Parts: sequence; structure tokens; C-alpha cells
Amino acid sequence: MVDALRETSLTDEHRALGARLVPFAGWLMPVQYAGIKKEHEAVRSRAGLFDVSHMGEILVEGPQAVAAVDRLVTNDVSKLEAGRALYTTCCNEAGYILDDLIVYRLEAEKVLIVCNASNRDKIVAHFAKNLDLGTPWNDVSDAWALLALQGPKAVAIMNDLGAPSEVLDLPYFHVTRSSLAGVELWVARTGYTGEDGFELFCASDDAVSLWRAVLEAGESHGVAPMGLGARDTLRLEARLALYGNDISEQTHPFEAGLGWVVKLDASDFIGRDSLRAIKAAGLERKLIGFEMTGRGIARHGYPIVAEGKRVGEVTSGSPGPTVGRNIGLGYVPLALAKVGTGLGIEIRGKVVDAVVVTTPFYKR
Repeated sequence: MVDALRETSLTDEHRALGARLVPFAGWLMPVQYAGIKKEHEAVRSRAGLFDVSHMGEILVEGPQAVAAVDRLVTNDVSKLEAGRALYTTCCNEAGYILDDLIVYRLEAEKVLIVCNASNRDKIVAHFAKNLDLGTPWNDVSDAWALLALQGPKAVAIMNDLGAPSEVLDLPYFHVTRSSLAGVELWVARTGYTGEDGFELFCASDDAVSLWRAVLEAGESHGVAPMGLGARDTLRLEARLALYGNDISEQTHPFEAGLGWVVKLDASDFIGRDSLRAIKAAGLERKLIGFEMTGRGIARHGYPIVAEGKRVGEVTSGSPGPTVGRNIGLGYVPLALAKVGTGLGIEIRGKVVDAVVVTTPFYKR
């Protein structure tokens, strides 16, 4: 028997707006509305509204909340003041990535962890096993909804929605409690598109009214509902990692270019000793960005070749609508990771030329 796909509280809204719904990480999610390229361009030039309520949320509370979370992630949560957030990885004892997370210190004794939908059960189990006994925590994923308003018009839309100055002036990777369109929520200046924007955490029961209010307030600014297809091309242009493609339990943060979120000299955390040894030994391979110089589109799983030999595989690849090039990511031996190095991508039996380039491919 196949398990039924889960639905967010906005699924009927997506249907009403003509979304194409597909299975994703056990959920029925909109992949596109007007088309991936059009939606991508809308976020880069105006604004897009995403339903990302499939993401997992864990709430940790109490006097030991920060210290308890610090032990489970590679970045330094102890340095977060209330109202700030950080990006991090969560590793196993061997130093390999269980998931990449955003940690929000909502209040002095309240920490929110957002994980990928595909890893929710794994991360919840990892927290249940490793959080200090007596530290109150709860998987609030089903009770919360998450909307992402992204793009250069996001601030203007939030202004028309009646957002107060503390929301409109919220610095990057900060979070605050607020009320919008009669809905109580947490507002964060975070996102996964390479654009400015906000992520809105509210009760699942309030998601429909908030979704409709944002679309109404943004109508004059050209806001459009977004699918996961555009979210993928947007994040790839910004070189933001996708779990299960660019990072996994077979990759460690240093080779993935995420060494900056590993604080080996901060508090002890799961995997720290292994990561120290990995760093001391040096990298054998590296996640690089490339663009196609020949005619073809690299896709996930395609072989990367050099001098007639397979040296790696594409982890992410697609056209880059904003940069106007076919782009991708993949792991190659360190000797082939230098910018300007020529590579080949095997596409349906034919090797097409590519070159290692500086990333991110796009920066606003």
C-alpha cells in the first residue's frame, strides 16, 4: 500500500489558482503555476509567494534551550541574541551532514529549528535521542504553516499589508513577533532564493487568510504564487545547497563549501572530533559550480568527466534564467576544482564541454 500524500493547509488554494501539483518528500506540492521560467523572473524582478509549510519545525524551550541546541549543530548558537538567526548543519558522529538547518532564537529561552521536509522524521528522531533530558521541546511542524515572500518588492508588499516599522526594517537573518492582516505570527528576514524577502510563520489554521492577504496586498506590485520548480532554479543561481542533491549523509561540510558554519573552537557538538580530523587531513574533493560552454543542460546524476574518465557527477543542474546560461554543481577532485578548469558533462552518451566558474552564479 502506498502512503497517502500529505497536504498543507493551502492545497485547496493552490488548486484554485491552477497550480500543477506533484508529489514531493511525501507531500502534494505545487511545482508550478504559470511556468518555472516566468515564476523565476517574477521573483527576480517583482515578488513571489511560496507555500513552504511542508518544512519541519522544532521548538526548544527553557533555560538550557540554547546550550541544548548548540550540542546538535555545527555553528555557534550561543552567540545568537534573541531575535537573530543563523544557518548551520547538523552532523552525525562521523561528521557527515544529516541536514542543513536555520536556527532562530525567538526569545531568550525559545529556539526554533527549521529542517527540510524530507528530513523531518530523521531530525526529530535525532533531537529526541540527543537533546539533554529535561529540556522541553516539541515538533510543531503540523501546527505551523510557513509562507515565503521573496523578491525586490517584498518590503513594499509588507508595507501595504500594514507591517509595522520593526518588520519593514528587520535586518537580514533577524526574526520578530508581529501581527499582519489580523494574524499573529513570527516574521523572519530569511529565504532560499537569493533575493530579499520574508518568511512568515503562523498557525496552520491562519495560513489561508494570510496567503490571501499577501496576494491581495501584492497585486499592484505584480506578486505571483510560486511553485517548487522556480524555488529550485532560484536557489541554484544563488548556489544554495539542496539536501539530497548537493549535500547528504555522504558529504561533510568542508567539501560542500560550508566550512564557514563549522565552529570547531566553540562548544562541543556531535561530530566535532571527526570534523577536526577531516579538516586536518585536507580535502580530497570539492563542490564546484560550472557553466556549460557546449550545447546542453546538465541534470542531477549526469557524469562529470575529464580526460575521458568519470571524475564525479552533477548534483544540481538547470538553465539559469537570470544569468542566461546553463549551470550546475558537482563534486570533483580538488585538482579539478580551480576556476577556469575545463570539464565535460556526459549527456545521453555525449560529452558536452563545461568550465568551472566562480559562484554564486547570481548575486543581487
